[in-house]
Amino acid sequence: MRALLLSDIHANLEALEAVMAAAPPHDVVWNLGDVVGYGANPNEVIEEARKLGRVFVRGNHDRVCAGLDGIEEFNPVAQRAARWTECVLTPEHREWLRHLAPGPIAPDGPFVRCVHGSPLDEDDYLLTLRDAFPALDTSTDVRLTFFGHTHVQGGFATNGDDWFRLVPDFGHHRAPRHPQAPPAPPEPEQFELELREGARYLLNPGSVGQPRDGDWRAAFALYDDARMTVTWYRVPYDLREAQERILCAGLPDRLASRLRDGR
Repeated sequence: MRALLLSDIHANLEALEAVMAAAPPHDVVWNLGDVVGYGANPNEVIEEARKLGRVFVRGNHDRVCAGLDGIEEFNPVAQRAARWTECVLTPEHREWLRHLAPGPIAPDGPFVRCVHGSPLDEDDYLLTLRDAFPALDTSTDVRLTFFGHTHVQGGFATNGDDWFRLVPDFGHHRAPRHPQAPPAPPEPEQFELELREGARYLLNPGSVGQPRDGDWRAAFALYDDARMTVTWYRVPYDLREAQERILCAGLPDRLASRLRDGR
């Protein structure tokens, strides 16, 4: 079984279309949440995401934009985007968001689970080994947890004695800098991680629609349970069009500029 892992699309239609055009053959799609928020195409992205599969974990932006939670914990830019998103969502899509499952969910048996933030709290950010330590619970049978929320591709692992931070090693890892004319995007890249017997993993496919690791390209991953590998991918997309949509929608300029910076 080959599972395509998507997370944090954030209503970026151009990034999602580029990811699906570049995605390798797969059997299922597991979506780790935050389908909406920040970007300018929430309805279109929901439509496309729903066509891809039925395995979804809700994200915090999905929850807030559906009216299930307040926006007090969001920063001012995120609050403006959430209010705008809630206003433009169709009733059908708002209702769909309201019924997304909180994590963790087990889409492929007891050894694999999917969450948005953390197995312990859907809103937790797993950014450091200290954050990951309690989430890599050795008292369960779960060996592999896929998470999102941080918008940072990579993850954490332990063999019981040692703890590791995992970062995919791409040849190109830089964001275009000029505000008006980003340089030609680099070619797509991939990095394969072989999963070791007896180890436990927390792995993040990265953000499709708003990466924050300094690489502006859309991020995703593929889990192959036959080969016991996870492969991380980065693909360029029509950045300028995504930025123009954000600005034309009247969303904060910062949401467009951060796409260019990958931050």
